[in-house]
Amino acid sequence: MLRRLRENGPVVLVPLAWTFATAAHLNVLALRTVLIAHLVMDAIIAVFTVLSWGEMTDGILLAWKRVLLAGLVVTLVGTAGLLTAPPVEPLLTATVVGWMLVPAAGLVYTGRHIDRHPRVYTVGGASSVLGAVAYTGGVLGAVSALAIAGLTLTNIGQTAGIVAAVYDY
Repeated sequence: MLRRLRENGPVVLVPLAWTFATAAHLNVLALRTVLIAHLVMDAIIAVFTVLSWGEMTDGILLAWKRVLLAGLVVTLVGTAGLLTAPPVEPLLTATVVGWMLVPAAGLVYTGRHIDRHPRVYTVGGASSVLGAVAYTGGVLGAVSALAIAGLTLTNIGQTAGIVAAVYDY
């Protein structure tokens, strides 16, 4: 059952995480709730990585192991940013942009090295990069609608990629 959860869980967790991030940006969630979510994500990513370590030794899976390791660091940075009052906004922004760009690299790499649905991965990666650009523009320009559009683009792109991965394997 644990193996099945590791194989299929991301198809729920990826869109859930981006939906949660969007809700946080819309001020629907309390900062304490966002901190708790970060702590849960820290634990999930760490446990998933440890349990999958031996299987992720080469090729595409090695690339995704690296995405997970970088993502854990990125999430820990966000957790640190939330532990202060007030939160350290540059750390939170770096965390969001990091989670947009690191998986984008994994998606593009996957699209270049797989024969099943390569365009889904490549377009998902491109959507995530465009999301990062829009999000950054929205945050730096204080245009919340642009930041939300960036979060949405990333959610769509990364969700498409993880759905393809679960379907293909």
